[in-house]
Amino acid sequence: MTPSPGSPQRDAAPRSPGGRLEAADTGEAARHALGPWRAALLERLESRGGYRSWVLFAALAGMFATSFPITILAVSLAPIAVEFGSSETTMAWVVSGPMLLSAVSFPLLGKLGDLRGHRTVFLLGFAGATAVAALTAFSWDAPSLIAFRTLAAMLGGATQPTAMALIFSVHPPEERVRAMGWWSMTTAAAPALGLVAGGPLVDLFGWRIVFLFQAALSAVALALAVVVLRETPRKRVRFDVWGSAALAVGIGGFMFAVGSLRDLAHGPERVIASAVVGLLGLVAFVAVERRVEAPLLPLEFFRSRHFTATLLTNAFTSAAYMGSFIVAPMLLGFRGYSVTAASYLILIRTATLTLASPVGGRLGERMGERWASVVGCALLTLGCGLVALAAMTWSLGLFVLGLVAQGAGHGLSQPSITAAIARSVEEGDLGIAAAANRLMGQGGAAFGITVLTLAYGGDARPEAFAFAFATGAGLSALSVAAATFMGIQVVHPGHASPRESDARSTSSPR
Repeated sequence: MTPSPGSPQRDAAPRSPGGRLEAADTGEAARHALGPWRAALLERLESRGGYRSWVLFAALAGMFATSFPITILAVSLAPIAVEFGSSETTMAWVVSGPMLLSAVSFPLLGKLGDLRGHRTVFLLGFAGATAVAALTAFSWDAPSLIAFRTLAAMLGGATQPTAMALIFSVHPPEERVRAMGWWSMTTAAAPALGLVAGGPLVDLFGWRIVFLFQAALSAVALALAVVVLRETPRKRVRFDVWGSAALAVGIGGFMFAVGSLRDLAHGPERVIASAVVGLLGLVAFVAVERRVEAPLLPLEFFRSRHFTATLLTNAFTSAAYMGSFIVAPMLLGFRGYSVTAASYLILIRTATLTLASPVGGRLGERMGERWASVVGCALLTLGCGLVALAAMTWSLGLFVLGLVAQGAGHGLSQPSITAAIARSVEEGDLGIAAAANRLMGQGGAAFGITVLTLAYGGDARPEAFAFAFATGAGLSALSVAAATFMGIQVVHPGHASPRESDARSTSSPR
């Protein structure tokens, strides 16, 4: 991975006009804190123009190591359910549970990074996730597996918004969309490794080996991050405890309601109660954020049409992509494919996403974030439609073509979506903006998994699978509509008039 080199990062970090930001590493004090050997190593990387590339690699390695098991778990739910004597509906929480609760933690972790330094939050969360990954291999029943996976995902969630902020801290705005191409490629490569290595390993040794492998890989990536990453500037403000608590209750309530939709046959009371709790939490959050001096998530962000449209685009694309990802192995199992065979077929989509992501970064530079996102979302919609048709008629060639279109569409759109969010806020708010984007993506994914699973309904008939994928196409079509409203609007919390410009006009010249 060789991103375009740029000028080296210096120790001094800029302050905000109000003096709210402070650099953790400056001058001689920074070199003393780093240690002589580490300071010399980083200065050597800077002098050669390679420091940005190493920061990008270290941050993405952490994100990679904490996220790759999800795919192999998705295609292994049936044998795990048999081992633990649980239903596949219960085991689905192994995938959706971590998604739901880690989404709750994203805003808190992103804001903590803004306030306490993104390197600190990244390393602490990564270290905790590494330890829990090792423990997951020793799960003794379904609840323990769900609990370990959820805890690991919540701790590993620290590597998501903080990694983005660390990358953006060393890349100027005009280079960020290309860096996000590598970001998107990594998010695709992580589950691809789960499919390539995990499928045969699960068939030969069982699913537990995956988490021992994850723990070893994480330990290596953590050591690299400790050496390479520097601390980011910090804000001298009080953490919004009440706002954080209210947002956690609000998001958690709605997320649990979405996850409980699978159990509607046992009565809607749990869904209704969770939704009411979520609504009350969000109402309380808005009330708190209007009154505190330093809000967790400034409400001004959501008054920007461009910011909100970008979040919605991310949510709908994630819903369509991940919902289809969960249902596709079920279709292949219905058609008689083994776990390994299903893994390699699904890998086609993941590999296409991996290859398309860097192209998506360049497309965003040329076309602007808005239109690059529209093109990608439209291609994803086409892919869902093709897979729906393939499910009805069972054409393996059409199925594979649909997977390719889905992967290419998601890969082309994601770099621009991520870069648009980052450029819509000031530097000191990158962590919380990235967290909001990840929250919408994760929430959209959980929603999509639930909706497409409900559309399928466990009815092993071609018509049921076709209806599920057609539902995914509908969600993806909504992302196309939302993407047409994307742009760039720099929101200054506490100021009445944001600075606006079209996405195309702010792209770097070619």
